[in-house]
Amino acid sequence: MKYRLTRKQKKMLIRIIVAGSLCGLIALITRLLEIEGIIKLLLFLIPYVIVGYDVLRTAGKNIIHGQVFDERFLMAIATIGAFATGEYPEATAVMLFYQVGELFQSIAVGRSRKSIAGLMDIRPDHAVVIRDGQELEVSPDEVSKGEIILIRPGEKIPLDGVIIEGNTTINTSALTGESMPCDSVEGDKVISGTLNLTGLIKVRTESEFAQSTVSRILELVENSSEKKAKVENFITKFARWYTPCVVIGAVLLAVVPPLFIDISSWEEWSKWIGRALVFLVVSCPCALVVSIPLSFFGGIGGASREGILIKGANYMESLSKIDTVVFDKTGTLTKGKFIVDDIHPSQVSVDLLLDIASVAESYSSHPVAESIINAHNGHIDKNRLGKVEEIAGRGIKAEVDGEVYYVGNGKLMEDIGSDWHECHLQGTIIHISKGAEYLGHIVINDEIKSDSKDAIGDLKAIGVKKTVMLTGDKKAVADHVGEVLGLDEIHSELLPADKVARVEELLKTSGTLAFVGDGINDAPVLTRADIGIAMGAMGSDAAIESADVVLMDDKPSKIALAIRTARRTMRIVWENIIFALGVKALILILGALGIAGMWLAVFGDVGVLVIAILNSMRALRRLDR
Repeated sequence: MKYRLTRKQKKMLIRIIVAGSLCGLIALITRLLEIEGIIKLLLFLIPYVIVGYDVLRTAGKNIIHGQVFDERFLMAIATIGAFATGEYPEATAVMLFYQVGELFQSIAVGRSRKSIAGLMDIRPDHAVVIRDGQELEVSPDEVSKGEIILIRPGEKIPLDGVIIEGNTTINTSALTGESMPCDSVEGDKVISGTLNLTGLIKVRTESEFAQSTVSRILELVENSSEKKAKVENFITKFARWYTPCVVIGAVLLAVVPPLFIDISSWEEWSKWIGRALVFLVVSCPCALVVSIPLSFFGGIGGASREGILIKGANYMESLSKIDTVVFDKTGTLTKGKFIVDDIHPSQVSVDLLLDIASVAESYSSHPVAESIINAHNGHIDKNRLGKVEEIAGRGIKAEVDGEVYYVGNGKLMEDIGSDWHECHLQGTIIHISKGAEYLGHIVINDEIKSDSKDAIGDLKAIGVKKTVMLTGDKKAVADHVGEVLGLDEIHSELLPADKVARVEELLKTSGTLAFVGDGINDAPVLTRADIGIAMGAMGSDAAIESADVVLMDDKPSKIALAIRTARRTMRIVWENIIFALGVKALILILGALGIAGMWLAVFGDVGVLVIAILNSMRALRRLDR
């Protein structure tokens, strides 16, 4: 989903551009014409008011309501102090930089709010209910528990229920994230939000829409968005202590000494008021206001060059603290694309077994059939294929070269009395027999991504304490993948609500937890985790919008790189904070003693700002892998 600026954001962007242009123009004119005094003040007040009137207004309202020491008050007092000491360009520039940071933050928040909207695609539009022998199209909300609904091929299943007539293949990927469709027959349960692929079925509903699986998923995302802790802006926390200390210190510096030295001397009052103004100029937090967002956005920019999209500075901070990483399986650690993993013939050659299975499945678009056909790597003559009969929940019966073959699961082999056997390997096993004569089987698996194992190793190498996999896939398959990759915990056969519950449990024992997923079904977990990481190339829009971090090339090995980038960025941020506050504290003391004049005060402000900005630029550099 492409994000568009809101009307308010566009207005702010125009204000920033206009104020920035005016500020540069006025600085040039006043220097060339040597304009000073009240005229220079009035000229610089124009861009200052354009870009900062709302900050001043909000600061004033907060003061009236007793909320004095926030970042807006900090901006107001610092810039007004700069105006009072004649630093007009600086006052305007500080307000300008502050509003640029606020605009970026507003855009990041706006993008994250679209996450819930992305989920609406799984909500069914209607349900066909059978009442008094008639088919009526109604809203899913209007269907009661126990009613019979009709679901045609290509339609979403609107409510949870049990099939009472018909059989079909159902695509459950919207909920489980697993791309392998499942065959369903009479007596099987079906889940709302999944897609009916092949057959006409009648379903007796087991719940109303408000209690259905799809409705619960939508609710989970909304609740998870509310539960997620919001990282409080550093400037706000800092201002709670810094601003009152600075303001009280400046007032005391201006008032107390003259009271004890010579209360009647205006010269003495003027000297100490001047020192107080120097105190305020030095205390101007522009080095922090500019360098901290710049460090974060530098880190974000550096990460984006590596194909890692981090949606905001608060996520960067959380990312640096991760000690537990939880993965979805299909599309995250695996490719979500099925391949023939192995072929085990009995009495025939490997090529012949694959050839028979490929011809028998050549009519089908089922993922299993496609994987067998792709493995054939040769021309498949469909004229060899005669009559084909689909056996629901079992497989197919097909005539190939005039002979009858059965291709399907173990239940099909049992039905025809074949002398078959289970495979020792994990995966989807497709058995083939000629009549009742067993010919062998083909092992099909979801291919593990080439860098998945390295990704787990890299995470452990940088200090991540626990790696966990949550999946809707079968236990045997999940355990096999987990063992190959070296994961610490594996939890299988989970629905989205189960995944959220598992994450809730892990959050109780973890410091900071990241969840990595790619499907719509992962959206509730992505929003509930401290950090949600989505696969961007193949992932669903809902997962990408719900996530805080997006890996644009779907490589799980980029997770460790993202964490290292975040840690480096946070290190640079704290370097700037310590340096800026340290230098300012020194000059504040010297200014209070009368040793530091305005020139040193300007260095303590502008000089520290320049050095902090240069240090922040390091965040743009790429990290070695």
